[in-house]
This record gives sequence, structure tokens and C-alpha cells, in this order.
Amino acid sequence: MGQSDGGGPRTNLASASEDAVIELARLGNMPAFEELVRRRQQQLRQLLRRLCNDASLADDLSQETFVRAWQSLPSLRVNAAFWSWLRRIAARTRMQHAQRQRRTSTMERYTINEAGESLVGEHRDLDAGLARLAPAARACMVLAYQAGLTHSEIADALNLPLGTVKTHITRSTQALRHWLGAGQQE
Repeated sequence: MGQSDGGGPRTNLASASEDAVIELARLGNMPAFEELVRRRQQQLRQLLRRLCNDASLADDLSQETFVRAWQSLPSLRVNAAFWSWLRRIAARTRMQHAQRQRRTSTMERYTINEAGESLVGEHRDLDAGLARLAPAARACMVLAYQAGLTHSEIADALNLPLGTVKTHITRSTQALRHWLGAGQQE
């Protein structure tokens, strides 16, 4: 009854097209879903690391995202949309985590240095700038510029009004330019 660990079905899954693996997973085939996780886990972790600026948290959220994906997989309508669908689940998972954090600690509005140090020297990079943004603004920026989602897709993924997404992106872009560029001459 069990799957063999050498050769066999897992080997076939590794060489199967993603559409075929998705279809098997949608039908409840756990080895097929495990193959999808293997194929997409690195991309998902990179996205979440950028979203939350914390590698350990990103790994936890990645696992939570895959659990949610497994539970929701039968609702996936188009196999070709799997990666977009998974990114939306990841973004929602991150935003829900940030909302839980805000409820338990009003101190976590921004993840910036407590001493209020500016971003200079080794801290003058994109990740440090993104860390200064509120979680919703950071999520909008990462989904727009790293994941390549449109404003409408981001609004859908984060359950935010389209105007809020546009405002977050515009203001965050200005803030990052200020923090990382000429704004350092204050």
C-alpha cells in the first residue's frame, strides 16, 4: 500500500510536467503535492523572506502556506495559475501573521532599529529599507517589484482596496528613494 522510497512513483513525479503533478495533487495525491512543494519551496521562501525580513519566520510562514495550499488545492481552477495562486496564499498568510502580531503587541508597527539609526554603510540596502516599512506597505512593494503582480492582483491577494495598494506603493517608493538615496543629506 505504501510508496516505495527507491525509484517508483516519486521518480515519475520528478520528471512529470507541473500541470500533471498539480492535477494529481488536486485529486488528493500526497506524493504529487510533496513534489510541488519540492519544486516551489525555494521560490516561496525567497518571496516570504523579502516580505517579512526574517528568515526563520519566512520558513514558518512557508510551511503554513503549503498547509493552506494543500487544504485549498481542490479549489484551484487553472493549473497554469498555480504559482500565482500560491503567491497569493503566501501574501495573505504573511498579512494575517502581521495582524496577529499587531493585536498582541502594539509596539510592532515598524521593524526599524530602536535607536532610530539611519540606513548607512552596510545597512544601506533594499532589505533594510523594506524593513522600515509597515507590513502592508512592504507586502505591496515586494509583490509588485519582486513577484511582478499588478496592482489589481496585489489588492486581491492582500484583500486591500486598489487605491490603498497604489498609495502604499507610491509612498513606499518615495520613502525608499529618500532612505537609500539623496535623502541621506539631512
